[in-house]
Amino acid sequence: MGKTILVTGANRGIGLALARQFASRGDRVIGVCRNASDALASTGARVEAGVDVTDQAAVQQLAQRLRDERIDVLVANAGILERDGLDPLDIDAIRRQFEVNALGPLIVVRALRDSLATGAKVALMTSRMGSMEDNTSGGYYGYRASKAALNAIGKSLSLDLAPRGVSVVLLHPGYVATDMVGGAGDVTPDQAASQLIARIDALTPERSGTFQHANGSSLPW
Repeated sequence: MGKTILVTGANRGIGLALARQFASRGDRVIGVCRNASDALASTGARVEAGVDVTDQAAVQQLAQRLRDERIDVLVANAGILERDGLDPLDIDAIRRQFEVNALGPLIVVRALRDSLATGAKVALMTSRMGSMEDNTSGGYYGYRASKAALNAIGKSLSLDLAPRGVSVVLLHPGYVATDMVGGAGDVTPDQAASQLIARIDALTPERSGTFQHANGSSLPW
């Protein structure tokens, strides 16, 4: 029997590929996004459009609409990337990325926590660019800081949700050819989604709170 999967940022890129692959194997998908797309609708997902993950009121309204659902897997995928540097330093860009990439997933998970089934899984889409040890090139202040913050948030969620049997994993999808990176990348969204789903399927309570590459390797904090 299929599971109920909720994916944020599901209208394009990795989120769309995840929605498509989960649906194709028989899972029931709830695709959350700011703007609906024909591609998402074609997956057969229940589309919840008009949801900005940084808008607490909008996310609470989503939670109310889903109050009778039991979510088996929540994938917090919505995110943005801005190429900010030290000179000029764009504090507004850094703030936007922090709000979407770090606070957005926290707002969503907190709002939907009562809808998480016992033994549910939460996958937070992070990046190795949030790793302190892996940073050898500098720059990208907003993106790096927001993903490092998300890693800290994910670790805390793994502890706070453990009493309910909910497992949390922080996943780096790889360098994926999406609009976010101008179509460059080493893997396609479909390839990344396939690997990410394998990591989610394999997640156990013992591995909750870990930072993993989509290929299964562990990443340094």
